[in-house]
Amino acid sequence: MNSVDKGLGTWGSDPKDGLETKQLTQDDDTDEVEIAIDNTAFMDEFFSEIEETRLNIDKISEHVEEAKKLYSIILSAPIPEPKTKDDLEQLTTEIKKRANNVRNKLKSMEKHIEEDEVRSSADLRIRKSQHSVLSRKFVEVMTKYNEAQVDFRERSKGRIQRQLEITGKKTTDEELEEMLESGNPAIFTSGIIDSQISKQALSEIEGRHKDIVRLESSIKELHDMFMDIAMLVENQGAMIDRIENNMDQSVGFVERAVADTKKAVKYQSEARRKKIMIMICCVILAIILASTIGGIFA
Repeated sequence: MNSVDKGLGTWGSDPKDGLETKQLTQDDDTDEVEIAIDNTAFMDEFFSEIEETRLNIDKISEHVEEAKKLYSIILSAPIPEPKTKDDLEQLTTEIKKRANNVRNKLKSMEKHIEEDEVRSSADLRIRKSQHSVLSRKFVEVMTKYNEAQVDFRERSKGRIQRQLEITGKKTTDEELEEMLESGNPAIFTSGIIDSQISKQALSEIEGRHKDIVRLESSIKELHDMFMDIAMLVENQGAMIDRIENNMDQSVGFVERAVADTKKAVKYQSEARRKKIMIMICCVILAIILASTIGGIFA
């Protein structure tokens, strides 16, 4: 009885203690609900940004395919239509604009992730994963764009070289690069004979030269952007190595890629051939064993 009285006495000694405890628990629950609501709202906003960025990257990919078509049209015509070049210029501007937007979004996401690094949570892992996926996708799309630009530059350079040969001027790759770097096609065109064929060739040479000058400016801007984006995906090793190699040695990129592909196909064919030989040997061995066992039982 005394023990019961003590218990009741302890509980009833100060009614405020019970009320304060109850109120504190309610306040804690309210805080948890508010944190959960705030976190849900934050993740909704994050996924909204992710979707917007993904759509932008998809749009850039579409523009890259359109640019590749325009490159082919320009290369196939001796004197391309001004409208085609204007369309390409607008497309290039749009790609740069969207790429800058994506770059800024990815950097902003990275900053927020770094600020929340101290809190290990499922949300943080999701954000890191989404950021990594988008960064890789962005780099892949922009690498394809750079490849298309490099290919267009090389083919345009080849057209200039052929037109110079028509006018009687033989040039090496080194001499052509010197002309392109100087920004002055007159180094080779000043002595061209004044004839109708030579005039057409001269017009194409000057036009192609302007195309390459504009393209080089775009490639340089992309290079600067890639060096920035490389910091976002620096832990993705092989991909960054490929980007830097692509930017620093852009002229030989396409040829090396083709060579690597041929090598991969060759290795794959050899592996497949070995598998077939092993299977054939197994079949022959099975037939011999079956014949031997059949002879014994017979």
